[in-house]
Amino acid sequence: MQAEVNIGLFGHVDHGKTTLTKAMSGKWTDTHSEEIKRGISIRLGYADANIYKCGKCGDCSFEEKCGKCGEKGTIQRKISFIDAPGHETLMTTAISASSIIDGALFLIAANENCPQPQTKEHLMVLQTLGIKNLVVVQTKIDLVSKEKALENYKQIKNLLKEFYPETYEKIPVVPVCAFRGLNINSVAGAIQEYIPTPEREKNAPLRVYITRSFDINRPGTKINELKGGVIGGSIVKGTLKNGDTAVLVPGILKGGKYIPAEIKVNEIMAEGEKLKEAHPGGLVAIKTNFDPSATKSDGLTGSVLGNKNDVPECRSEVSVKYSIFKRSDLEKVYLKEGDPIVLNVHTATTVGVITKIKKGTINVRLKKIIAADKGSKVALSARVGQRWRLVAWGEII
Repeated sequence: MQAEVNIGLFGHVDHGKTTLTKAMSGKWTDTHSEEIKRGISIRLGYADANIYKCGKCGDCSFEEKCGKCGEKGTIQRKISFIDAPGHETLMTTAISASSIIDGALFLIAANENCPQPQTKEHLMVLQTLGIKNLVVVQTKIDLVSKEKALENYKQIKNLLKEFYPETYEKIPVVPVCAFRGLNINSVAGAIQEYIPTPEREKNAPLRVYITRSFDINRPGTKINELKGGVIGGSIVKGTLKNGDTAVLVPGILKGGKYIPAEIKVNEIMAEGEKLKEAHPGGLVAIKTNFDPSATKSDGLTGSVLGNKNDVPECRSEVSVKYSIFKRSDLEKVYLKEGDPIVLNVHTATTVGVITKIKKGTINVRLKKIIAADKGSKVALSARVGQRWRLVAWGEII
């Protein structure tokens, strides 16, 4: 069974995103050595979970057995969770997650004042990309008194009113203690009610946004026993089957030039389960016949997989119609010709230099080529003081 919807976890650093992911799915998504050492998420984390519904009491749960009456529930949906880093210096990673998600769990810790700096930035990311299906999870309620939790709840509602003035009253706020697994099933019920599965374009031209790539061969593996590289990501439209041939763009860098790479799909996996074919929604891993040296260490992250005669345009320059964010924590930022700028387009991140500005449009010469369709959403980060800050959004024209 393939997951049918992607749900991102967003919020300020250390507000419990990875802990909640584990409480819902049973998987700890911080697996990289640096993440374990520092105690924060650096890369995108992935985990799948099933949502069950009890036929007797009607409650939803992440466990097959109902925690209230003990009856065996029936599976409703399989969900892919994407754990995005919360730290400001890793905002570009969080932005790349936004391009493949259908809804969001937005975490706000009860033991800190709301909003924190990245709380607002993550909400701006969700607004930028048009993600409206939202469930707020109030975490760490075990660390505060009832009065403090209610005060924090009011702060959350005021923040939602600022960003979602027309719908803030309908956005649920679910209090949990993820570390002890308290009230987690209420999150399952909120997901079922407020984050529906969107309509998918299964028969459209194939588009797979690559979020991870890796080499599954152990050091010292004999040449004749080597297995092809693995790419992972989300199908946003189209269908992919075992045995299909597809084209990866921008491709492989050879002699200073990117060459589109044709690959064969040997096997499709979803959380350890083999699939005969994969459709839009959820996260999949694709075993290929491709050189594993190119896929190792996320070497192909940001690439796009498409049909042989229908792939996105590879761009070394882009024109972006943009709008500046109105941010209370920053003075108004003015983009200028010659300024360096970071662009996030679907799962790709690249740096460029602004070559021209005219009537809300900028032209950017890129240091690293990207593959992107016309109309793709773009997040723009500029250098403000000593840090890169999210300052604008737009789309490729």
